[in-house]
Amino acid sequence: MPDTVPQALDFARAGETPSPIAAVAVSAAVTWVLRALPFAVLAPLRASGTVQYLSTRMPVGVMVILVAYCLRDLPLTEARATAPLAALAVTIGLHLWRRNALLSILSGTTVHVILASTLFAG
Repeated sequence: MPDTVPQALDFARAGETPSPIAAVAVSAAVTWVLRALPFAVLAPLRASGTVQYLSTRMPVGVMVILVAYCLRDLPLTEARATAPLAALAVTIGLHLWRRNALLSILSGTTVHVILASTLFAG
């Protein structure tokens, strides 16, 4: 049977064993650098007026885009539109009242799941 393993890849033949510790250390170093790099590069931008403006406006913009995307194909003339619209009303109402994003999102999701799985199922 011919030897099909290239000599450069046959570590046992060469008498060397690749070190798993070195492989893990290199992987850990590369992972650390890739995770730290965005923070190091973006640190000077934190003082930028444009970045500060975007940080206050973008969350609302992202939410508006998500709502428009989720409701774009909703048939308003059908009864099944009631569950997402009621959930949207609860989410907006709670957020305007309590100013708590977690509370409003969880409550809106709960209302939608309950209505969609009970009253409007099928």
